[in-house]
Order: sequence, then C-alpha cells, then structure tokens
Amino acid sequence: MSENHNGSNSFSNKKEKGFIKGVSKEANDLVHNTVDTSGKIIKSITGEGGLIGKTIDSSGNIVKKASEKGSEAIGKTVDSSSKAFKSLKDKTFNKKKR
Repeated sequence: MSENHNGSNSFSNKKEKGFIKGVSKEANDLVHNTVDTSGKIIKSITGEGGLIGKTIDSSGNIVKKASEKGSEAIGKTVDSSSKAFKSLKDKTFNKKKR
C-alpha cells in the first residue's frame, strides 16, 4: 500500500468510499429482491392479472424507485464529501513552502 506525504493511506480512502457505496447497492438489491419475491408469492395465491396483482406491481415499483433514489443519494453524498475532503486536504497539506 502506498502512503502519500502526510502519512494517510489513499487506498484506505478508496476502499471506504467503495464500502459505503457497496453496502448501499447491496441494500438496494435486497429491497428489489424482497419486493419481487413477495410479489410473486402474492400473485401465485391471488392470480396474475387481477386487481391485487396489478396493485402489487404498482406498489412494488414505488418501493423499488424509492430505494434506487436513496442509493443514488448515498452515492452522490459519498462522492461530494470525498471531493470536498480531498480539496480541503490538498489545500491544507500541499501548500508550497516559501
């Protein structure tokens, strides 16, 4: 692992950023799979084309979209905070000596 001049580990920074986004993606996938599975179970009991089946599809799509938006927001927050931290770090530690 490489260290930059101030002793912090840049690999660790990338790993943490990837970890947060990875957990968010896994949570999003879990929500999608849960919605799909529960929808299939309910439809197998009530029937595919009925009102209940259509309602399940619509509500499932709403839950999936909400989960996707949350995951996107987390990703954007991680990216923004990472950029802000890097900018602050660069300004603080990379000042030219006179």
